[in-house]
Amino acid sequence: MSTLDAVLTDLAAESEQLESWVVPLDADGWATVTTPEGWTVAHQVGHLAWTDEASVAAVTGDPAFAAGMKAAAANPSGFVDEAAEQWAARDPQELLVCWREGRSRLSEALRAVPAGEKVPWFGPPMSPTSMATARVMETWAHGHDVAEALGVEVPRTDRCRHVCHIGVRTRGFAFMVRGLEAPSVDVQVRLTAPSGEEWTWGPDDADERITGSAWDFALLATRRRHLDDLDVRAEGEQAAAWLPIVQAFAGLPGNDPKRLVER
Repeated sequence: MSTLDAVLTDLAAESEQLESWVVPLDADGWATVTTPEGWTVAHQVGHLAWTDEASVAAVTGDPAFAAGMKAAAANPSGFVDEAAEQWAARDPQELLVCWREGRSRLSEALRAVPAGEKVPWFGPPMSPTSMATARVMETWAHGHDVAEALGVEVPRTDRCRHVCHIGVRTRGFAFMVRGLEAPSVDVQVRLTAPSGEEWTWGPDDADERITGSAWDFALLATRRRHLDDLDVRAEGEQAAAWLPIVQAFAGLPGNDPKRLVER
């Protein structure tokens, strides 16, 4: 299991990579649409900055987090989009400064959490390491949205392990959020990292398994690619039922990813 320092180091690397893509953009670049729902580059960065701010509030006990919880309860399907819209309206340079400062504050706040304590969140409370891992996952996923819209090739690094880890750990949630009963059958996940290392989760004696590319599993778990376009395979009935609905993020699954257009 990764240490908090190791996860925060990877979070910084993912954030700085995304920042390097958006810093040179002019106003039209920041307005580039990145999703079918109409999120622009500014929405993507604004969402990350907003979530960092909410995370700091949760860690430090700031009353702003309780207010955010009330807003989420009052508008569960729209409060994230509303926040992204508000943040996207800021001047890009102001937004970048807020994002950088928020990342720094979050790193300091997570390191200051006493051992054994968990941080409240919109879902179940999380350890500081789990919260940092979730921030890597979100930055990785939204970074892909931005890169694809800008025509940037994303370097394949082993930082995708954090995304895979959450995708595996949230197996039960993926079924629950769709109103399905989670199977009790053990499934081993065995993936090949970009570096060639093999990563495994689950018992070796499991009768069912998921195998393939860790990078592709991360794309699947963040619902950025359709299963048919990825090198990820299921062996067994329950593994096959899980694979199309793998979901590393909280909240509703949203629209299913479409197949890539054949070139």
